[in-house]
Amino acid sequence: MEAALVAALLVPLRWLPRKPATALAGGYTTLLDWLAPRLRMTALRNLEFALPALTPTDRRILIDRVFHSIARLLVALAKQPSITSANIAGWIRYEGFEHFENAKRRGKGVLFATGHLGAWELSHYAHALMSEPMSIVVRPLDNPKLETLISRLRGGSGNRIIGRDTYVRPILEALHRNEAVGILVDQNMTADRGVFVDFFGRKACVESGVAKIAARTGAAVIPGFAVWSDREQRYILHFYPPVRISGDAIEDTQRIQQALESAIREYPDQWLWIHRRWKTRPEGEPPLYR
Repeated sequence: MEAALVAALLVPLRWLPRKPATALAGGYTTLLDWLAPRLRMTALRNLEFALPALTPTDRRILIDRVFHSIARLLVALAKQPSITSANIAGWIRYEGFEHFENAKRRGKGVLFATGHLGAWELSHYAHALMSEPMSIVVRPLDNPKLETLISRLRGGSGNRIIGRDTYVRPILEALHRNEAVGILVDQNMTADRGVFVDFFGRKACVESGVAKIAARTGAAVIPGFAVWSDREQRYILHFYPPVRISGDAIEDTQRIQQALESAIREYPDQWLWIHRRWKTRPEGEPPLYR
């Protein structure tokens, strides 16, 4: 039933023109905001300590824009089967592509350090059409039928999907072939699986695997995010300069998170503030969320 509901919600978004589809998706996210008030409460809590200079009104407006950003993402996801190399320019363009080209010339592969910023689903899909297919590391959804649906959309442009539970070997193999691998680096980890680094002035538990793999293989770590441009009415896939990798997993992970934080500060209304990013706390610290 869950998978059928998601599929039914995506159908009109796929077939409607972009403008009315975005309006309809905005209705979906407004309903989500109303049915799941905890999401907005989580976002407000995050903004209290991450961006304390914002006024209560500023925070409310920013969260409204976050839900609108999610609506645009849903439209892009639903329409991915109809996005091809012939019409991709109407959806997205590159900025900083030279960083990827330079990394490819080194011959040791590329690790895209990305996050839930802008249209993260469209970014890898579009890269396969505009440049070359890549691998993406994802955590399989709990609902197998829903996982099948989303995997079909994700892999429609030729990308390979790597499950997060068994991801090290496939990543190493892809990098050995001088390919690119995309990994979300903004997810909360449990204390036994992550390390604590600073993120918006507070300790956040993150995975250090990207830094360790980069140090082991010599792969370039390029922060990359597909962010919406109101002026152009399309996304811009930003590739930022590679993160310096020293071999110290903690220091390198901190630099990766700093690159992520910098991008979020640049586009704060397009990051997923509604998730409990700082849920895992260092031993002895009280929880940040109710």
